[in-house]
Amino acid sequence: MQTMAKLPYHYGTKFRIFPSRQQKELIKLNSDISRTIYNKLIAIDKEIFQLSKVKIPIIQVKQRIDDLNSRKNMKNLANHYIYMNNKNIDSLAKANASQNYKKAWKMYRKVHSAGTPNFHKKGYSESYQTNCQYSKNSEMNIFSGTIKFLDRKHIVLPKIGKIRVKVSNPIIFDKSNIRIGTVTVKKDSYNKYTISLQLASDTPFVEKLAKTDSQVGIDLNTDNFLTVSDKAHTVIDNPRYYRTIKTKLAKAQRKLSRKQRRAIKEHRNLKLSKNYQKQRLLIARLHEKIRHQRNNFLNIISTRLINNHDLIVAENLKSSNMLKNHALAMSIADVGWRTFLEKMTYKAKLYGRKFILVNPRNTTQQCADCGFVMGKEGTNKLSLKDREWICPKCHTHHVRDYNSSRNILAKGLSTLEK
Repeated sequence: MQTMAKLPYHYGTKFRIFPSRQQKELIKLNSDISRTIYNKLIAIDKEIFQLSKVKIPIIQVKQRIDDLNSRKNMKNLANHYIYMNNKNIDSLAKANASQNYKKAWKMYRKVHSAGTPNFHKKGYSESYQTNCQYSKNSEMNIFSGTIKFLDRKHIVLPKIGKIRVKVSNPIIFDKSNIRIGTVTVKKDSYNKYTISLQLASDTPFVEKLAKTDSQVGIDLNTDNFLTVSDKAHTVIDNPRYYRTIKTKLAKAQRKLSRKQRRAIKEHRNLKLSKNYQKQRLLIARLHEKIRHQRNNFLNIISTRLINNHDLIVAENLKSSNMLKNHALAMSIADVGWRTFLEKMTYKAKLYGRKFILVNPRNTTQQCADCGFVMGKEGTNKLSLKDREWICPKCHTHHVRDYNSSRNILAKGLSTLEK
C-alpha cells in the first residue's frame, strides 16, 4: 500500500461527532497530554539555550544538557514523567505533539514572519492529532485501518472506541480506494466536537470541470468584497458579518466581564460559576455564527468563480501589513481576504482550474487602456475616496475597482506568457 505522500490526490473533510461522557474525558486526557508534551519540549529547549550561555565549562552543566537532549525522545520523556504512560493515552497523539513542535521550528526558520514556538495555554478548546495505520495485508479503504468507519453513522478512534458521527460530505463513501492519514479530534469553545480527516487516493476525488474559455481578474477591496473583470462588471457586495453583530457582541461581553468580576470578588472558580459559563457560551455562539456565515459566503463565491472561469487572477494581498492601518483594520479582518485566497488556491487545484496571484503594485493607479500611472507627470495618486477617475492621458473614464481588475488580469496573462 502506498504512503500518504506518494498518493497523488489529497482531500480534507470535517465531520461533527457526538461522544459520550466517558469519551469526552478520554478526548480531554489526550488533548492535555498533547499540549503538555509540546510545552515540555519548549521548556527543554529554553533551558538548553540558557545553559549553553554558561561560558565556564562545568561538568554538571554538560551532564544536564545531555540529560535534557535525551528527553526529547518520546520514550525517554514518558519514562521521566510517569503519568504519560497512562494506558488511555494514544501513543500517536504523543508522537504528533513532538512532530508538530519540530514543524513549528521548521516553519519559523523558513518564514521568519512569526516568533519562535510559544507555550500552549490551557483553555476551553481541546484538540489532539492521531494517525490511521494499516496492516500489510489490509485493503486501502476507510473500513480497514485503526481509524475506520463502521457505517455512515459510526467511526472507531484509537482509545476512544466507537463514536457517533454526522457525515456531511458523502464523497468518502462513493470511492473505494481511499486512505485515511492524519486525524484531528477537536472540541471548540462552544463545546462542539468535530473530527477532521486527511484523505488520499490514487484517483481524483472530484471530476475535472469542463472548459469555459473564460479568463477574469478579481479586485478585492473593502468598499465591496470583489469586482470581476467580466463584461457584466460583476460586483459582489461585502456582507460585513462582524459589523452587523458588533453591538450585540459588545453588550454580551460587558455582561461577561461583570459576571467575571463578581465571581472573583466572591472567590468562586470561573469554571464552576454557572452564570459566567452560560454567558461565555452565549458569546462563543455569536463568534461561531460570524465564523460560519463568513465561511459559507467565501465557499459560495469561490466555488462560483471556479465553476465559471478557466483562469482567475487575484492580487497577492498581505493582510498582516494592511491590518497595521487602524482605520481599515476592522474592515480587513471582517472581509476574510486571506481565507478566500486559500480557498481559491485549493479549489482551483482540485477542479483543474488555474488560479494566479500577482503583485498588486500599481494595479489601482494604472490606466488599463493606455498604461498611464497616476502619480507621475505632475498628477496626484488616487486616494481611497476616489472611486471613479478619468485618465489624464487618454481621457478614459474608469470605475476604480473594475479598472484594477482589468490590470490584475493583464498581469496574470503576462505571467503565463513568460
